Amino acid sequence: MTGKNWLREQISGGRCVRTIWLELATPALAEAAVWAGWDCVLIDNEHGPAGLETTANMLRAVEAAGGHAIVRAPWNDQVYLKRLLEIGAKSIMVPMICDKAAAEAAVAATHYPPKGARGYAAPVGRASRYGTNTDYLNSSDGELFLMAQIEHKDAIPNIAEIAAVDGIDMLFIGPNDMAGTIGLLEQLGEDAAEALAAEAEARIKAAGKLMGTVKRPRWTFGELKGRGHSLLAGPGDIGLFMEAARADAAEMDAELGYAPASGAAAKTY
Repeated sequence: MTGKNWLREQISGGRCVRTIWLELATPALAEAAVWAGWDCVLIDNEHGPAGLETTANMLRAVEAAGGHAIVRAPWNDQVYLKRLLEIGAKSIMVPMICDKAAAEAAVAATHYPPKGARGYAAPVGRASRYGTNTDYLNSSDGELFLMAQIEHKDAIPNIAEIAAVDGIDMLFIGPNDMAGTIGLLEQLGEDAAEALAAEAEARIKAAGKLMGTVKRPRWTFGELKGRGHSLLAGPGDIGLFMEAARADAAEMDAELGYAPASGAAAKTY
């Protein structure tokens, strides 16, 4: 914890950073992901079961392996954001930012006065090395990389205002939730869903802001990088496990001569 932010430095150096989603709240998997080549991981507190204590242990595991963690907060909640900072999260993603007021609230929650309204307890938190970093009050702003998720159709007209809020470092497009707001959840291949995401991209670029996203059906990760994204979220731990588990189950069934089955309850050995 040096007062710098790895993610900001990588992007400033021209790199498009890729990250793996961690939904399973398992420090060992977070550590293993770094050793497997994912130098950036995303710990999901919005949809995964991880709470603050587990997230702190995941941060320790990732950092010990030499990686960097982004933590997605459950919501734009002042108390939770403050506590994420205190356990040492440096890169934070806040879901469903739809207007300037929400962006300003996220910034206020993550900065000490006079810039924000973050409560002070620096000497007791992991972020300050439990008080041994006596300059944490001055260095904390430089450590933070704050991402606002754009994932609702109502956010699109407000992108310029959101991007202009001092303290918002990146706008991260969530295309599936965005498509859901026009009745196209899980239908990202539809023209209207793609048009909505493309409009968000265009407005973010026009605002001169960094942007990130997840993969959409019409674009490869390389093409999304070419469209201007500096952060790309790839596969998730549960998806990787389920894909490998299904494939190996099918392979073993074939070798044993068993008929394919949809789940453990359908098998009788």
